[in-house]
Amino acid sequence: MRLLILGAGYSARHFVKMYGTEFSWIGGTTRSPEKMEDLRTEGIEPILFDGQTANPEFLEAISSVTHILVSAAPTAEGDPLLTAARDALAAAKPTAICYLSTIGVYGDHKGRWVTENAECTPTSERSKQRLVAENDWLAFSEETGIPVSILRLAGIYGRGQNALCNLDKGKARRIIKEGQVFNRIHVVDIAGAIQHAFEDNASGIFNVSDDAPCPPEDVVEYAARLMGIAPPPAVAFEDADLSPMAISFYGEVKRASNAKLKGALGYKFKFPTYREALDYMWENGWN
Repeated sequence: MRLLILGAGYSARHFVKMYGTEFSWIGGTTRSPEKMEDLRTEGIEPILFDGQTANPEFLEAISSVTHILVSAAPTAEGDPLLTAARDALAAAKPTAICYLSTIGVYGDHKGRWVTENAECTPTSERSKQRLVAENDWLAFSEETGIPVSILRLAGIYGRGQNALCNLDKGKARRIIKEGQVFNRIHVVDIAGAIQHAFEDNASGIFNVSDDAPCPPEDVVEYAARLMGIAPPPAVAFEDADLSPMAISFYGEVKRASNAKLKGALGYKFKFPTYREALDYMWENGWN
């Protein structure tokens, strides 16, 4: 099997670390020549792709891969891979494509549980672009018969990117907003979900979120208890002086159901909630 990754970032690299040995070749795109050596050290053959023009090396990679993992963000022009190389991709007929999206496409549901069939009313421009890209990928799958799975990811955390790290760096904040909950997913379970989607040649949309949507202060307080330190002082949302992007996150409240991922794909979470994840990272390395 041969894997091509569009946008070899945090989640995609963790997938390679966990499941890379199952592929005889792994290529990953980057916009920056300076980052090519970093990819090589992780077993990923770097391919320059500016997100607009499909150069010969990029087209050659597409023609020979069996699996594609799309982690690159869309733009106002659409998904970069479909925009630059739709015909080449259709002709190559890979075994399976997995597209990493976000539960942000649902928008605000006033704290209600949402399944994959819930109405999508995204508010931020980035989530609107994600929804357009999702629909383009689903249409591509329908037209070509190539399986495309859409994984809608919750808030990503993992080693080097978690509440323990934030507390250690003095960057953790305990912001209180009544009724606010966030959904989370450990990067290890993202990798596991990708692998299940590939193994099943899955098609359709799947929420990738753990079992415990909760207020953000719960996670900070739990991590502080593990570390044996006092949590940061509580700050009311109105007094938090957040960036426009952070404010947009707090403007959406929903609980993303993972029932389809566990049922249709049979996925079993390594970290069903943030508690198991933080316990494990505290004992085994978290930065």
